[in-house]
Amino acid sequence: MWVARRVLSSVAHSRQYAGDSSLFRRPRPGSSSDMELRYLQCTCCWRSRIPVAGIESLNTTISTPCEEEDNNDEHTAPLDACYTSEQRDAILMLLNNASLTELAGVKLLRGRKSVNIVDYRSKHGPFKTLESVVNVPLLKHKSAVVVFESILNPVKKKKVRIQLAKFIRPEVDRSWLEDANSIVSLVCATNRIAWAHMGRGMTVMEWQYLDCPNFLKGTYMASAYLHDVSAVVSLLPSADFYIIEKPSISVQNTALFPVMAHMRTVEAMLFALLEPRNFPQDTNIPPRVLNMMRTAVGRHFGLMVGESRTSGAQIVRRLMTESVTQKMPRINFPPELLVKYRNWFQMSSRSGGGEELCDALLQAVAFYELLSESSA
Repeated sequence: MWVARRVLSSVAHSRQYAGDSSLFRRPRPGSSSDMELRYLQCTCCWRSRIPVAGIESLNTTISTPCEEEDNNDEHTAPLDACYTSEQRDAILMLLNNASLTELAGVKLLRGRKSVNIVDYRSKHGPFKTLESVVNVPLLKHKSAVVVFESILNPVKKKKVRIQLAKFIRPEVDRSWLEDANSIVSLVCATNRIAWAHMGRGMTVMEWQYLDCPNFLKGTYMASAYLHDVSAVVSLLPSADFYIIEKPSISVQNTALFPVMAHMRTVEAMLFALLEPRNFPQDTNIPPRVLNMMRTAVGRHFGLMVGESRTSGAQIVRRLMTESVTQKMPRINFPPELLVKYRNWFQMSSRSGGGEELCDALLQAVAFYELLSESSA
């Protein structure tokens, strides 16, 4: 090993004085210092020095002037020059007039960025140029370009068609559901139960809730739960089917175990009290109480954000408005219900029970509409 190092060292030293064609040579007088020969000292033999190339020369080769020009010219082109006047007007029209919900539907504008746009409009007035959009916090040049392209070329999301067997439990024959004249949609919360009675003609016949003071009190006393659930069942109207919301609570979140146990307890009592116990075991008789998946209703109305479901109050307000302004509304409300709940679903003044009433109504609407789609 020592002999090999001596041979390599002697060869390297001899090539230092070779002609210009040698790769290892001393720098000529006046030459660039980047090509100066460097050495690594061998720790085993102090006499052996191995020549290596200069780091500066490698860096000079790797970095090119084109990259520096690209970095310098990244923000030189103004945004307004990249679009036609019609395109600029369309972009500015949306950014200056869209609500928070409409802005959240644009790519990259969900969350804080849409809030920043509304705040900027209120403080500085409407956007006059596309270049002024870059002044909004969290919206820089590249993000603004993506936002503009998304406004001009929105991606139409294809609605996923939900099959009948995927949102109703237990599975029943479709003909039984199609023959139903009315249903009662029930939603259980931590301290109340809400329901909506809807007919086949999409007319709301009853819509209310009842507080249950014994829910989640003490150690889930069976007699207390039975008292509250029985009080609700005694008020429910007669219907062909009772649709109970099946909540989507993650079993991995241990903090929600008490809530999940509560939901399952109320659900089991509703099934037991609403299902006739004296009917014969005949396959031609359909079950009267069914479950409907909460996530299926959320997907039907576009309320899902990831695995979570957002509030449906805005959709309910729109349905109530359409009931009195359109000749063929999506659903029909009796005048007394419109008067009773006309101010319940405002974002600034949300009354107790409002969310449960929304969920019960939307579940009933989704049941009939998904049934109609799956039958087509």
